[in-house]
Amino acid sequence: MSKSSVERILHKESTVSSSIDRIWWAWTTSEGMASWWAKNSWIELRVGGPYELYFLPDQPRGMQGTEDCRILSYRPNEMLSFSWNFPLSIPEIRSEHTWVVLRFVPLGRSRTKVVLDQLGWKNGGAWDAGWKYFDQAWASVLHRCKTRFPSADKRDKRG
Repeated sequence: MSKSSVERILHKESTVSSSIDRIWWAWTTSEGMASWWAKNSWIELRVGGPYELYFLPDQPRGMQGTEDCRILSYRPNEMLSFSWNFPLSIPEIRSEHTWVVLRFVPLGRSRTKVVLDQLGWKNGGAWDAGWKYFDQAWASVLHRCKTRFPSADKRDKRG
């Protein structure tokens, strides 16, 4: 990529047919996260609190998911930022972190725009591989969030 690391921001957005309260719950609690993305997680909504999602919980610590990622800042129902590590498939920078900023924009009572920006990119082949990986991964995650909260979902206990 020709852009400098300062300018590199991976940007994604999606509109979800759900209230902002439900979407906030889905991203900021272990219970909410288990309802749509990672069955096992450790999320403590406080600055410095863990934001760890365990995609491979049977693996040794350090190989389970987003171990050692932390909540960097938040504004309830508006913004959440957290550090984020790289997948095992890119071992050269597995221990490096970027940061993710999620913004939640209400579009009425039952629709919310989720805006995701991933920042802190460096240059190099492994970083380019990470960009390519997360470009696809975040699109998939936001699609998963969108399909988890369809407007007609009567089964959601928080509905």
